[in-house]
Amino acid sequence: MTQNQVENIKSKIERLGNLRGEALQEGVVQVLDQEVNYYNWTGFYFMNDEKQQLEIGPYVGAYTDHTVIPYGRGICGQVAVSGKTFEVPDVHAQDNYLSCSLETKSEIVVPMYAGDKLVGQLDIDSHQLDPFTKEDHDLLDWVVAFVAERLV
Repeated sequence: MTQNQVENIKSKIERLGNLRGEALQEGVVQVLDQEVNYYNWTGFYFMNDEKQQLEIGPYVGAYTDHTVIPYGRGICGQVAVSGKTFEVPDVHAQDNYLSCSLETKSEIVVPMYAGDKLVGQLDIDSHQLDPFTKEDHDLLDWVVAFVAERLV
């Protein structure tokens, strides 16, 4: 991903800035899916601390059985515990990976904070090995901050 692509995507997402909550999240995953050809499943998960699980939010991509993920299980569940971005260049080399699709080769999960509270995450699966760049990390950090400011 180039810096020009990042700026173009940010501009498209900023145009959604009048939206809030689920409507914004739906728009964001659609933009990311349309603009980045190696983002093959893009979606949000939200924390349910009472039940110690992640619950699926808006997403674009193939149907998933993983609508609820216990904290600690899989890449998303590990991010729910660590609160830190987790990039997996090759999911087949990763322990504790929850397979959503046989086509998935890599994954990145970026935590989303509202202030100091971890409230959710953005999960992206790719059908390519090791596609995520520094620009992806920078963009996705910006995206989760943008969405977190507009949760309600």
